[in-house]
Amino acid sequence: MSAGTIFFWETFGTAILILLGTGVVANHVLQRTNGNGGGPLFINIGWGFAVFTGASIANPSGAHLNPAVTLGLAIKGSTKWADVPIYFAGQMLGGFIGAVLCWLTYKLQFDKHDNPSGTLGIFSTIPQIRNTVWNLVTEIIGTFVLVGWIVFNPPGNAALSYAGVAFVVLVIGTSLGGPTGYAINPARDLGPRIAYALLPIRGKGSPQWGYSWIPVVGPLVGGTLAALLYKVAV
Repeated sequence: MSAGTIFFWETFGTAILILLGTGVVANHVLQRTNGNGGGPLFINIGWGFAVFTGASIANPSGAHLNPAVTLGLAIKGSTKWADVPIYFAGQMLGGFIGAVLCWLTYKLQFDKHDNPSGTLGIFSTIPQIRNTVWNLVTEIIGTFVLVGWIVFNPPGNAALSYAGVAFVVLVIGTSLGGPTGYAINPARDLGPRIAYALLPIRGKGSPQWGYSWIPVVGPLVGGTLAALLYKVAV
């Protein structure tokens, strides 16, 4: 697989994932939308199917869409280490693009929203209780489940595999997502956080850079542990 193929499809697939994922949160949070107040299950279902859609689109590159998945698959031996930076670059760019597209879609609602300083949560995760160690543990555990499912399940029918990942993301959101919002993907959190910092959103709040490393490091650690367990167990 060429570097160009990996970069293009990872960028495209991750952009669609983030567009739809942040889009469902925007639909829930912002006023004057048809989905306002949809609730946590509404968001979790939306994110699950966003994963399915983005992964199906990015099938030519293997549809990692997540640096933690790429790292786990490299440790497993399914992905070349030389390709890892290319995957990471495409995923981060895709995360940024998807967030910008979400803002463009909801531009009028952002302009009319009565709490613009509280809009970071549309784009990136925020813990309900701020605690560095335990927020990190939560992200490690959630990502361990996701990457563990991926590395322990040999690839078969692509559509069924992506549907399986979507259901895993859905159950992680409904069961483990309460404390931190389950980033479980560095590109899903950091790319949109950078976009939020740069976008001209009226009255927006802080990007909270002091927290931003946790949804990056936690998923990478969780993905690494899942892949190491695979190496030991199989």
